Amino acid sequence: MSWYLAIPFVVLILAFVIRMPIGLGMLVGSIVYFLAKGMSISSLVNSVCYGMINAYILIAIPLFVFTANVMNSGQVTDKVYDFASSLIGRRRGATAYVNVIGSLIFAGMTGSALADASGLGVLEINQMEKDGYDAPFSCATTAASSVIGPIFPPSIPFVIYAMISGASVGKLFLGGMVPAVLLALIMCIYIYFISKKRNYPHGLVVTFKHFMLSTFKAIPALLTPVILMGGIYTGIMTPTEAAAVAAAYALVISFFVYRCLSSKALGKILLDTLRTTGTIFLVIAGAYAFSYIITAEQASK
Repeated sequence: MSWYLAIPFVVLILAFVIRMPIGLGMLVGSIVYFLAKGMSISSLVNSVCYGMINAYILIAIPLFVFTANVMNSGQVTDKVYDFASSLIGRRRGATAYVNVIGSLIFAGMTGSALADASGLGVLEINQMEKDGYDAPFSCATTAASSVIGPIFPPSIPFVIYAMISGASVGKLFLGGMVPAVLLALIMCIYIYFISKKRNYPHGLVVTFKHFMLSTFKAIPALLTPVILMGGIYTGIMTPTEAAAVAAAYALVISFFVYRCLSSKALGKILLDTLRTTGTIFLVIAGAYAFSYIITAEQASK
């Protein structure tokens, strides 16, 4: 192991300081390392390209991102929110509980904290402020509950970890269920005490008819994680195939069931998916580059 190993890490720290994207900073650091050692950049390019081309599981990432964007663009978030509200009913701090429960449900459809915060999270913050909750608590609850997204399956970070480490995606998904539910439970316990202390408002009275109606409307959306996880754990589909089925199912319910998606909106969804996927893949490429350098320097020994 030589002192050259410090070069990519120093460059990465400088990238943080100037607010360069993480993936780009990792790639720049790797390039500077290769130039400093007088090595050919083609070796780095070959390593990154070979690793990404042979990682079949990577196909699942744009599909999960696409599914999340479809869910956010339509009325799916509204249906999930109404269903969570009907579950909580008239409890003190009800809207805060809905925030957590809604995020747990939505996490089973998207696997992304960003998708939760930018979609359902906006709706939750607006509703909490409308119900009389202070802005800091509303934002903090939404930010905390969105963290469930990367933990509860299908989790995009789990897919990336599985790709790099060779671990089983199915086992990672299974391992994320209990921690996600525990996290949601702890948040609800906190909300219970803070709501009593600050005297937050009660929720609305939910009749049995309203509960059944909101449940019926939400069933198509709630079936998404069932199809996804059921397909994986019954062995019918691989995680990548399940991601493709989930994406197709999201399109079907948005176009034909809820009728809330237009061809124009679909174009924007594809563009947003491309941007998000590009950002994620840039980080993955940087991780491959760093992995190549660490292996070459024998730093893991």
